[in-house]
Amino acid sequence: MDNIPNKNITIEQLDEMFSNIAEQGQWDLSQPLLWGYFFTDNDLNKLELAMPKIQAMGYSVVGIFQAEKEDVNEPDLFFLHVEKPEIHDSKSLDKRNDEFYIFAYQNGLDSYDGMDVGPVAQ
Repeated sequence: MDNIPNKNITIEQLDEMFSNIAEQGQWDLSQPLLWGYFFTDNDLNKLELAMPKIQAMGYSVVGIFQAEKEDVNEPDLFFLHVEKPEIHDSKSLDKRNDEFYIFAYQNGLDSYDGMDVGPVAQ
């Protein structure tokens, strides 16, 4: 996987995701969609320190959320959710994911946890 640290989303998975989106036909993939991206860490402060860096890259911060625990003894886990309207195909999204895996690694975050997508609010 091109020596990208902690990369676990493959181009094949992205190809399948885009194929499913196209088959459903509810979104025009040639137009901007709202792409959300997620980073995780057990240390809230590390995510807060990453926020201005990701904002400087043109992303809007949706917020930091604490994951629900199944067991009270589990360590806290926080998610940083950022988003940006973008046009992607599987190759461009794979490149974006690589950038975010590297960003997470360089900023000492536990992980880049992946993405979601939806329509841009009108």
